[in-house]
Amino acid sequence: MLELRTETEIDAPVERVWQVLMDFDSYPRWNPFIRSIRGTPEVGSRLEVEIGAPGTRPMRFRPTVRVAVRNREFRWLGRLVIPGLFDGEHIFELTPLGSQSTRFVQRERFRGLFLPFLARRLEKDVRRGFEEMNRALRGRASRPAEDSAPTGKA
Repeated sequence: MLELRTETEIDAPVERVWQVLMDFDSYPRWNPFIRSIRGTPEVGSRLEVEIGAPGTRPMRFRPTVRVAVRNREFRWLGRLVIPGLFDGEHIFELTPLGSQSTRFVQRERFRGLFLPFLARRLEKDVRRGFEEMNRALRGRASRPAEDSAPTGKA
């Protein structure tokens, strides 16, 4: 197993950070790593995700939502063809740091037969993508909420 983990502190209430994360329709406008998500952020639903650090070829996959706890945690599991070849469990965790600040943790656990062949690339590209997304999320969530309501409800 390989686990990648990044975190950042965001000057915004946990509710605002959650709102930005669940507004899948806006991802193409602000998220440099998760370029798009389609679907409903509800446990058991399938998402359509396009992911890739800037300068890399994006990957498309259809993960299943495993956890969706409002203002706390969102998690999905993606698989390459069949379980055990290459599985990735992507996790977003939010922790309030007072009423106007949030710790955001983004991590992914990779497993499977293909992992030894992909580990070096994952360490480099995925970690960079996480860090770039964290910066973009911090910037977007710290600004006042836009007039449009998020489409995802979790």
